[in-house]
Amino acid sequence: EMFPFVVVTFTALQCGPQLMSNLVAKRLPRTERVLSESIRMDADEVVGIDYRLYSINNFIVSIAKGLIDCLYQNDDYARFYVLETIARVPYFSYLSVLHLRETLGDRNPDLTQRMRVHYAEADNELHHLLVMESLGGNSSAIDRTLARTMAFFYFWYCVVVFAVSEPAAYHLSELIEDHAYHTYNDFLSRKEHELKALPVPEIARRYYEGQNPFLFDIFTNVRETTYESARRRPRLESLYDVFLNIRNDENEHWQTLVTLIQNGEVCNLERPCRTMTPIESTKPIAVHE
Repeated sequence: EMFPFVVVTFTALQCGPQLMSNLVAKRLPRTERVLSESIRMDADEVVGIDYRLYSINNFIVSIAKGLIDCLYQNDDYARFYVLETIARVPYFSYLSVLHLRETLGDRNPDLTQRMRVHYAEADNELHHLLVMESLGGNSSAIDRTLARTMAFFYFWYCVVVFAVSEPAAYHLSELIEDHAYHTYNDFLSRKEHELKALPVPEIARRYYEGQNPFLFDIFTNVRETTYESARRRPRLESLYDVFLNIRNDENEHWQTLVTLIQNGEVCNLERPCRTMTPIESTKPIAVHE
């Protein structure tokens, strides 16, 4: 029963210095400056997130990123296994809260649409996780324990945050998906030749090439100008193509989260976005009380 606590204690001792260094590197910029850079929908409304929530989310992501990067500097597949175990948790927490609201009588069509998108996102992240397991990323009992312990507590944290403030919960996931995209992009750059010589895992081929693309299309973010190009139908020649598509999936999730925060809508092949505003990262804004 003490095993998870032993793992956490060991991790804190090993990675403390790197965590602090990561926090310093991610410090919040001055509010006065970022306020002027925030996205504006009209002259009276600034679309962003309260700078206090922004700072809390950055703190959490910095701690998690520093912890995982410290522990898995030389083991990419184990690192990706931990990341994907955690990454799918928020979508399950969103579904739990939205399903409860629906059960209690909420019949808002937007709620139903969001539930479908979040389910498709959770299914996509599940298949990322299955790919990592097929590559041996979950071979260590310590890695499995760490990932599942973090995921368990993170789920309940996301449930509470989403129930209180949906933008705050979406922004936390936005930061995580942005980190995931850049992590995979860096991996592709470092390991391109090696990955192109490796075969495609069967689970990846089944998901990207064999299954009905219905759920795949639901989570694909669509602006009216990119409707046709949004119909991704991957063809996998090597493990490089698998990770390329996983990276692109993370970008789709990032776009969906940004759009939910800034425009309050989901955009996919069923319902392209009404707005033509370019997709940019959510900015912190000052709140005048």
